[in-house]
Amino acid sequence: MPKTANINLRIEPSVKAQADAVFSNLGISITDAINIFIHASIMEGGFPFQPKQPRYNRETEAAMQEARDIMTGKIEAKRYGSLNDLLADMDMETVNA
Repeated sequence: MPKTANINLRIEPSVKAQADAVFSNLGISITDAINIFIHASIMEGGFPFQPKQPRYNRETEAAMQEARDIMTGKIEAKRYGSLNDLLADMDMETVNA
């Protein structure tokens, strides 16, 4: 049966690039991967895996929020003039923890 139906999908360019890399290492295209997913979903009668929301501990969630805040400019990222300055700051954080 010829493939004649189209699906338009919008994703972030960085996600597409990561998916391209993963699937090309497997020797398939993103289109092939989507077809495999759809066929597996049909065979399973739903998702071919159990979708779950990732659970992170409090420290990891705080670190992820800090990274988001840095990326959006809510907080300023720390900058160091040298590796020694960074290591000294890390030592201070360990002492103060």
